[in-house]
Amino acid sequence: MPQSRIADKPTIVPEGVEIIVDGENVKVKGKNGELSIKLPENLEIKQEKNEILVVGKEGIVKRSSDNKRLKALRGTYTSHLRNMIEGVTNGYQKELDVIGVGYRAQLQGKNLVLNIGYSQPVQFPIPEGITVEVPQPTKVIVKGIDKYQVGETAAKIRKLRKVNVYSGKGIKYVNELVLRKEGKKV
Repeated sequence: MPQSRIADKPTIVPEGVEIIVDGENVKVKGKNGELSIKLPENLEIKQEKNEILVVGKEGIVKRSSDNKRLKALRGTYTSHLRNMIEGVTNGYQKELDVIGVGYRAQLQGKNLVLNIGYSQPVQFPIPEGITVEVPQPTKVIVKGIDKYQVGETAAKIRKLRKVNVYSGKGIKYVNELVLRKEGKKV
């Protein structure tokens, strides 16, 4: 099975982004904020001008299985760093649709309040580092600089009321396709 070669190409660091390597800790600073990650002990970062490369430390590979694992780790952490650079420069966002008669969303302080067919409105506390916008009562936009935190928050909101395949009511991603099922015939 062919392996990805993400780690073999250097990552270009755009203007306005600063990468600080302190042993195993790596900080990425940009106009939107700062993110950090801890590298495993067998990886290090080489910096040249505006390019970075995740490489294995010298003397780590003892057998061929170590080389395969190291290559996978390099690809994973290269992707993490690229996502961090993208996050501090442009940020990430996920859009959700609230579908159903009487279903709506609104912001109240640091909580997202959802009326989604339960007897009481659902209060969803917004995590630190995430901003939530409600441009319309049926649309929720989750924004932030950490790709994983944005995705996790959007998934938690969606999980509060998954789309019913029979009625079509619930919370879904904007570009998500929900296959509708036909009800029972009498």
